[in-house]
Amino acid sequence: MDKFDSNYLLELARQRSAASRSELAAIISDLFSGEEHVLTERERILMYEIIHHVVRDAEMEIRKVISSRLADREDPPEDLINLLANDEIEVAYPILTESKVLRDQTLIEIVRNRTLEHQMAVAIRHTVSPEVSEALVKTGNETAIRTLLQNENADLSEATMEFLIEQSQRIDSFHEPILRRKELGPEMAKRMYLWVSAALRKYIVDHCGLSLAEIDDLMESTVMAKVDDAINKDESKSAKLAKKLKRQGEINPDLMIRALEDGEVRFFVNLVSEETGLRDDLVMRFVLEPGGEGLAVACKAMAFSDYEYQRVFTFCRKSRPTQSEGTEKSIAEAVKFFRHVDRDSAEEVVRRWRRDKNYLSALRDLDMI
Repeated sequence: MDKFDSNYLLELARQRSAASRSELAAIISDLFSGEEHVLTERERILMYEIIHHVVRDAEMEIRKVISSRLADREDPPEDLINLLANDEIEVAYPILTESKVLRDQTLIEIVRNRTLEHQMAVAIRHTVSPEVSEALVKTGNETAIRTLLQNENADLSEATMEFLIEQSQRIDSFHEPILRRKELGPEMAKRMYLWVSAALRKYIVDHCGLSLAEIDDLMESTVMAKVDDAINKDESKSAKLAKKLKRQGEINPDLMIRALEDGEVRFFVNLVSEETGLRDDLVMRFVLEPGGEGLAVACKAMAFSDYEYQRVFTFCRKSRPTQSEGTEKSIAEAVKFFRHVDRDSAEEVVRRWRRDKNYLSALRDLDMI
């Protein structure tokens, strides 16, 4: 279109035929491309009035063209942009992901009232304010929340981060994106250490400003604080029985598994302690910690098979007072770690644990975490 002809455009807008609407969309596309014609202020205002007039009744393909042309512009009227942002996702997507005209309150209302696809589009915007991020998190939609966490340009408040860290105890897919967030502080990372995978524990140590000693102290205080609630208080009887079985050479993986299967956590701890020479409180830590690394090393040193370790790990997960039953994924990861550990290295770590209380350093030095 060589010249802006407002009368012609208004006539096209009044017509209801598909052909007239398609022609109007093509003209709008050309005019806003900026290649052949620069709109005056009056022409621009008139064009937006025409668009607003037709957009409600226009076909999907036409609305999509209009949306794509207006998404990166800063001059469209707010009510027109809001209208497009609340349209079907095929129309709304470029507006939701790119438009700077949208206000936070509009985005929050869209997040609350529109579809998952609308939420996902908001979550990947070039900028996402703490208020909009909070609204996305409050939807409880794990896919949208994970997308938000992966957006480096999104801003999350401390309260939102604290909430997501708590949620990450049960939602594994939050672990890695949370740990890579700029808002994550050392204290937050330290708390997550208690339930993330071995690979992410290594990431925390390497990238989050925490020493092995700090984390070891945390594990000791947090895990061992639950021991009294997790075990049978009458230690003497099971400890004496374990010593007797050790003298008779009758301690074996099957006996340990049966103890766990029967819910005899204390007896299992006594058996492992007698067989490995490790103190009871350290073995109880193996039972209660989420990743199963210490348990894997002890079982490897005792020559457990993959299957035997899997059963032990599964029963230990069930015995924890505040942890849910392990998922297939977590069990598979634990078995993978067990297979990665060779027996000579496991025996060396166990020997060090008999002499040295520094639990994590022994694993770290032998490249086990």
